Amino acid sequence: MDVLAVPQMREEGWYLSLMAPNTKGPKFAWLDPSRLYCNPQALSDCVKDLLKPFQNETIDLVAGIDAMGFILGSAAAITLGKGFLAIRKAGHLCVQTQTQDYSDYSGREKLMEVRVDVLKPGLRVLIVDQWIETGGTMRAAIKLLENQGATVVGIAAVAIENSEGGKWLKENYKYSHCIPKELQSQIDSQYLESFKNFSG
Repeated sequence: MDVLAVPQMREEGWYLSLMAPNTKGPKFAWLDPSRLYCNPQALSDCVKDLLKPFQNETIDLVAGIDAMGFILGSAAAITLGKGFLAIRKAGHLCVQTQTQDYSDYSGREKLMEVRVDVLKPGLRVLIVDQWIETGGTMRAAIKLLENQGATVVGIAAVAIENSEGGKWLKENYKYSHCIPKELQSQIDSQYLESFKNFSG
């Protein structure tokens, strides 16, 4: 499918077929969801789908996780008419921060940080990332915000894999993702049938 084309009938999750498979090998994630952001209708529909479960929630602020969560998080914040807080990889902010260590999907130990002059007790925050594979990055982001007294209203990502960490997040926090039930098994096996028709 042409990355900029919009089908006449936009079925649930239609934009997921725009995601690109990994062509560079095991050092990289198994797919690249960011291709769908190039299509304005796909990006808009994806954000609307992510926000549906939270339409009756009070949200004061949207936080996005460095780096790909910045795209969806900013789009969600604009859609909601709220501000956006960047959760950064450690060492990038020139202001006072709080840090949290974590292991990402590749098993690498990392450190993230968030500024300390925005969050306060009672502030209700939606955390957005592009993809949740093992759940380690999202759990660290949740800890960072909760340690400053913020309330995590929920978490949102294009997909949440049913890994041990993904299941824990689903059991403990309100969540949203864009994956129709019939595609979840493909997400969990880390291969989409749409890849057969992919010509990048």
